Amino acid sequence: MDRNPLARACRIVVLLAALAPLLVTLIVWMVWRYGGGSGEFPAPVALEGGQGSRVFDVNGQPIGQFQQFDQNIPVSEGDIPLRLKQAVVAAEDKSFYSHGGVDPRGLARAARADILAQEIIQGGSTITQQYVRNAYTGRERTSGRKLREVVLAGRLDRAMAKDEILFKYLSTLYLGEGSYGVGAASENYFRKPVSQLNLSEAALLAGLIPAPSRYEPRGDPGAAEDKRRIVLDKMLEEGYITSEEHAEASAQSIWTAPNVMPNRPATVIFPPQQAVPKYPYFFDYLRRYLVNEYGPEALFKGGLEIHTTLDPKRQAAAEKAVADSLSGTAPPLEMALTAVEPETGFVRAMVGGRDFFAAGGQANLALGGCSRPPEKLKEKVDVAATCWDPKSNAVVGGGTGRQAGSSWKPMVLAAALAKGIPETKVYPAPSSYRFKGCKGDQGCTIQNYEGSGGGSANLRAATARSINTVYAQLIGDVGVKETAEMAKKLGITSAWVATPEIQGPSYAIGTQEVAPLDMASAFGVFANQGRRAPATPVEWIRSPDGSSREDNRRRSPERVLDAGVASQVTDILKGVISGGTGTKADIGRPAAGKTGTAQEWRDAWFVGYTPQLSTAVWIGNRDRPTSLFGIKGVPRVTGGSIPAETWKAFMTEALRDVAPTDFTGAPAVFTPALPAPTAPRPRPSTPYSLPPTRDPSQPYSPDVTFGPFGPYGPPGGADEPGPTTTTPPAPGFPIP
Repeated sequence: MDRNPLARACRIVVLLAALAPLLVTLIVWMVWRYGGGSGEFPAPVALEGGQGSRVFDVNGQPIGQFQQFDQNIPVSEGDIPLRLKQAVVAAEDKSFYSHGGVDPRGLARAARADILAQEIIQGGSTITQQYVRNAYTGRERTSGRKLREVVLAGRLDRAMAKDEILFKYLSTLYLGEGSYGVGAASENYFRKPVSQLNLSEAALLAGLIPAPSRYEPRGDPGAAEDKRRIVLDKMLEEGYITSEEHAEASAQSIWTAPNVMPNRPATVIFPPQQAVPKYPYFFDYLRRYLVNEYGPEALFKGGLEIHTTLDPKRQAAAEKAVADSLSGTAPPLEMALTAVEPETGFVRAMVGGRDFFAAGGQANLALGGCSRPPEKLKEKVDVAATCWDPKSNAVVGGGTGRQAGSSWKPMVLAAALAKGIPETKVYPAPSSYRFKGCKGDQGCTIQNYEGSGGGSANLRAATARSINTVYAQLIGDVGVKETAEMAKKLGITSAWVATPEIQGPSYAIGTQEVAPLDMASAFGVFANQGRRAPATPVEWIRSPDGSSREDNRRRSPERVLDAGVASQVTDILKGVISGGTGTKADIGRPAAGKTGTAQEWRDAWFVGYTPQLSTAVWIGNRDRPTSLFGIKGVPRVTGGSIPAETWKAFMTEALRDVAPTDFTGAPAVFTPALPAPTAPRPRPSTPYSLPPTRDPSQPYSPDVTFGPFGPYGPPGGADEPGPTTTTPPAPGFPIP
C-alpha cells in the first residue's frame, strides 16, 4: 500500500464508487422490508442431475474427471445436530434469528471494513442471502444480481421459517473437494453421518464455508486448524458453549488418519474416498485453479471439457526424478518439482511430494501459502502480495511456502540491473557483514557459506559464488521495496514487504516464503526475454453447448522486464552452472539457474531453465523447518547438492527429444567474472547468535515476527547458507 496521502485518497474515492452497489442494495432492502412485495419465487436450482467435468492431457487423452462427492446421502432436518447449526450461525451470521433476511448493520460493518482496508474484504451477506445465491441467483458479480438477491432474501425470510432456511442452506452449500451439503462433507472428511458430528468437527465444517479451497483440512491443515479455533471462539462469545466445552474442543487439534497420536484428543480427517486421479498433485492444482476461476458449480456440475497443459512424458520424468532422490529416505522429508514452459506459461509437470495419498500427503508442496502482516501493521505495507487480491489468478495451498534462500538473489539482481546498477560494480566480499543501522548483537550479521569470503567481487562473481555479504550491500542500493516489486512483476504471488517493520536487508538473501510453482514461473520470464505468461494448468475449456470457456493457446505474454536486462540476468545465471555453486546441474546444453539454501540448511532449492523449460526443485521437511543434515550421504544439503542433481535428472529426460538451442539476445553488458579472491578466508571463531524462536508447543502464526528480519531472523549464510556450527541447531517452529 502506497504511503502517499494523495494516492491513498484517490483509492478511497475509487473504493467508495465500487461500494455504491452496496448502498443501493441497502436502499432496496429498506423498500422491500417496509414496502412489501409479491410474485412467484423462481424455481430453485436442482440439487441433482449435474454433469461432472472431464479432464484431458496435452495429447487429448482422458486422465480423469471432477464430480461431486455425493449429493444423494439422505439428510433430514432432524439429522443436523444443534452444535453444527450454532457453529454456522456464530461464524457466518450471528444476527440470523433477528434480522429480516438482510442485515443492514452487517452491510454497514462490511462497508466500513472495506473502506478502512482500501479493498473489498467483506460482503455483508446473511445466511439467507447466501442460500438465495446458491439456490436462485447464482454468483455473477453484478449489481443487478446483488439487487435481486437482496429482494428475494427479504421475501424468503417472510415466507419461510428460520430453521427451514438454515436447513436448506446447510443442505446445498459447497464445502470443498466436491462435497455439497453438510451430509456429504461429513462423510467425506470424517466418514460418519452428520448426526454424529461432535463440537470440534462441527466448528471445522463451519470454518470451511467462506473459502473451502483455502481452509480445506487435507490441503492445508494449518489454515483449517486456525479457522476451527476462530469458530469455537465465536461460539463462546455468543454463549452457545461454555468455557469448559470451548477448552475441551480447542484441544482436539486436526490430525490426518492414520497419522494420529495415541491417547491424544484429535479431530481426525480421513483420506478421500473418491477415485484416485492418475496425477494427483497436478489435479489438486487444477481443481484449485478452476474453483478460483469458475466456482465449484461449474467444475463439479457443469459438464466442462478441460484440456490441460500436462505432458505425460515430462510428468513421468518428474515423478521418477523425485522418487529417485527420495529413495532411501522417509517422511517427513519431502521434495517438490514444477516445470513451466516460459513462452506459454503452461505447467507441463508437477510433483508436490512423495505420495499424495499417504498420511499428511495431501499438502501440495508445489504450491505455497499467502501470508499477511499482523492487523496492526497493515498500514505499513509497502508492496501488497498478488495473492491478497481475490480477483487474481494466484493459486495457494500446501502450507505457508518455504524460504527461498539464495535462489531469491536473481530478484535482487534483476531489480539492480533495471535500476542501472552495472554488473561490473564491485563490492567488498567479507566473510561476514553487519547490517548498517542494526542495533544489538542478535540478528545483525550474516555470513557466507562456511565463513568463506575476503577480497571483493562484482555482481557476476557474487552471483556465481553466491556471496551473501555482497547481496546484503546490493539491496541497500536497490531497495527492499523495489526488490519486492520486481518479484511481484515476475510472478511471485506471495511477495510483499513492510519495511523496516517486518522485512529488512536480509530480504536479499531469501526470507520471503515462496512456492516452486511461482519460482519456476518467475525464472521463466528471464528465459522468455522479459515477457511473462502467467502459469496455468489449462490449455482450453469447452462448455457442454460447444462454446469456449477459456483458451490460452494464443494468449500473448506481457512484457514485465526489459529484454536486455533479462538477457543479462540469464548470462550471469549461466555462470552459476558452468562454474559456480550449481555445477551439478550441468546438462550439457545452454542453461541458467540459481542454487538456494535457507537458514540453518532447513530448505534447499535449485531453480533453473533452458529456452524451452523452467523448473524449480525444493527439498525440506514437510512438517517443520528442520536442518537437512546427513541425507543420502550429504553432510549438509545445499541447493547445489540433491536439488541440483534432481533438476539435472529431470531436465535431461524432459528435453531428451528437444534440440539444444542457446538463449536469444545478447546481454546488455558482457563482462567476465573476476578471479577468485586472493585475500585470506578466515573461519569465524563463533557463529552468530540465532534469532529467538517461538515455543514449538504453541500454534504457528505467520504474523509472528522477531524484529526487522521476520519470523526466522536473517538467513545464516546462504546459498549455501548458515552460520558455521558444530552441532545441528534446534528445529524451528512448525509450518502448518
